[in-house]
Amino acid sequence: MTTDRRVPRTPAVVAHKVLNNNVVISVDTSGQERVLMGRGLGFQLQPTDTIDPAKVEKTFILEQGSGADHARQLLASVPYPVIEAVTAAVDEAERTLGRSLGRRLPLAIIDHVQYVLERMEKGIRIPSTAMPELRVLHPQEFDAAAAMARSVSASLQTDLPQEEAVFLTMHILNATRDEPNGTAALLFRRVQHVVTTVEGGLGVQLNVASPDYARFILHIQFLLQRLVAKSMLRGSDTSFFEFAKHSYPRSYAIAADVKLYVSEATGSDLTDEELLYVIVHVERLANQVVDGQAP
Repeated sequence: MTTDRRVPRTPAVVAHKVLNNNVVISVDTSGQERVLMGRGLGFQLQPTDTIDPAKVEKTFILEQGSGADHARQLLASVPYPVIEAVTAAVDEAERTLGRSLGRRLPLAIIDHVQYVLERMEKGIRIPSTAMPELRVLHPQEFDAAAAMARSVSASLQTDLPQEEAVFLTMHILNATRDEPNGTAALLFRRVQHVVTTVEGGLGVQLNVASPDYARFILHIQFLLQRLVAKSMLRGSDTSFFEFAKHSYPRSYAIAADVKLYVSEATGSDLTDEELLYVIVHVERLANQVVDGQAP
């Protein structure tokens, strides 16, 4: 599904199917189904009546297949204020980020928010991790998602749970998965697994506000990106690696676990030079533990 948020200026269209007072299905001259939305747009409208384009606030172009059926059902059942709030928030997120967030995002967010509201009515709250790696790896997307959550909360006069910023960030990242560089969500999950591995090896929960934590997260991100690009660090001098390996056995063991995970996840082995930098970062975090600080 794609969205055209501009008010159509074409001649009046003929209604195809009225889903509810605010949502109408039409078919254009090429046979493409469109979901036309506007307050009261479908009120007392008959299937053969014409629609004044000036009354159409938003247009969703339906893709073919089962996804179109789901879109119809969702847009027909979700209260229109929720649809309004979400599409306005998505519009603002796209303006903030300076790019389109893809065809699927508006519908995915509508579905997600409606599910959250239904859970809240039942007093159900799903436990969620704060996922602080998102703030380091995708600060712009996280800020846009947090603003999206605030916007929807304000529009609906209902405070969404704080963790919705995390879930909406993941939706934004997943929305780019079909684009050439759309590996952000997968990259994030791998970085998060590496963090878990390091925390388990050190026996602590890392301090996400620490500069060393931020440096470590960014290094792991770049490392994984180099693996994808097949541009790993290489060198002929192994003396520094051997020194670190024998001088920092615990950090080396943790780095070795990271290497094993990366190999299993990507099918590529870390070079000694890449592993050396992982050891150095882990050792820096370990030293903060020794100094009595959570790294």
